[in-house]
Amino acid sequence: MSIIQAIIIAIIEGITEFLPVSSTGHMIIASSLMGISGNDFTKIFEIAIQLGAILSVVVLYWKKFFDFAKWQFYVKLFIAVIPALVLGKFFSDKIDELLESPTTVAIALLLGGIVLLYVDRLFKTPVINEEKDITYGKAFIIGIWQCVAMIPGVSRSASSIIGGMQQRLTRTLAAEFSFYLAVPTMLAATVYKLFLKDYPATHGEIKGYEIVFGNAANTTAFIVGNAVAFIVAILAIKFFIGYLQKHGFKLFGIYRIIVGVILLVMIYAGYLK
Repeated sequence: MSIIQAIIIAIIEGITEFLPVSSTGHMIIASSLMGISGNDFTKIFEIAIQLGAILSVVVLYWKKFFDFAKWQFYVKLFIAVIPALVLGKFFSDKIDELLESPTTVAIALLLGGIVLLYVDRLFKTPVINEEKDITYGKAFIIGIWQCVAMIPGVSRSASSIIGGMQQRLTRTLAAEFSFYLAVPTMLAATVYKLFLKDYPATHGEIKGYEIVFGNAANTTAFIVGNAVAFIVAILAIKFFIGYLQKHGFKLFGIYRIIVGVILLVMIYAGYLK
């Protein structure tokens, strides 16, 4: 992966990580189009690049993350991330297999887009406006909803926001809690990819961090990519919250449907595999 390719993927990640359009799905398609989807570093990069994006959440919401007196906030995040940790562990290999499938991404984008067209109509009576009013039970259920995004193309942001709205959070609070939940979720996914998962090598197996930091070009791409994703994600979060408060999800649903149809046509025509 070249620096230019790393920057392109990082920009895509920064823009799409917190929008309900599937960052992983967009990165998979971009990697496939650039012809770099088959190697182990790309697979690690598409997950580890999210470190930069989630750091933007910590910076933007630093008062929330560093208010240690309100320990219940951390408990809620821990409870909410449990379903992803458990299911991610048991279905890791299947998830990796799906990550290589543009067809899965295209179908998920299309179907998810249809859902987003009607989300605002389905959940019209929110009663929870503040994070302190989210119970541990509701946090856990939102965490279960988030697991739907293990299917590439679904969108972690979309599934957890919909889960929040289903638990009667306002759109804005559901989006913000989705941002908070991204931090432990993606941190865990990155740690797994870098330090726990084994990758085949010429002589035995190696860990992800050896692939990233054992090669100067990979290390540079990793650092630059995360820096770019961090900057772009800050701008994307500010845009999304403002837009969501005024307009809802319909535009994102239309976008997903259009992209999903285009991708299916490209796959059918043999331009994307």
